[in-house]
Amino acid sequence: MRIAGITLPEHKRLDVALTVILGIGPYRARKILDEAEIDPARKPGDLTADEEAQVRQAVESYTIEGELRRERSGNIKRLRDIQSYRGMRHSRRLPSRGQRTKSNSRTRRGNVRQTMGTGRRKVDKK
Repeated sequence: MRIAGITLPEHKRLDVALTVILGIGPYRARKILDEAEIDPARKPGDLTADEEAQVRQAVESYTIEGELRRERSGNIKRLRDIQSYRGMRHSRRLPSRGQRTKSNSRTRRGNVRQTMGTGRRKVDKK
């Protein structure tokens, strides 16, 4: 079963399989299945064509995948353009929500380890 260009895993429950799509979490997946009146324990391969169409229609009523990515990147671009503090943090690839950076944020900064001995030149011995 494919929705919005994403193939849902066939071996997982339907409520878990829907969370593969960006913009759909566990709560929204259950809500979609309640609207379509489908049992969440069923597998994606077990659905009929009508049930698939109901699920696809319910999913596409939300902002998902490519549209959501564009919206998110547009928001970040707007923050950069107006040169807000958060926009500057995004530009410099630093945490933008107030986290400390002295000892943490290795993922965001690219695992840069700046300790006492890293930048020092080796002394020539006679």
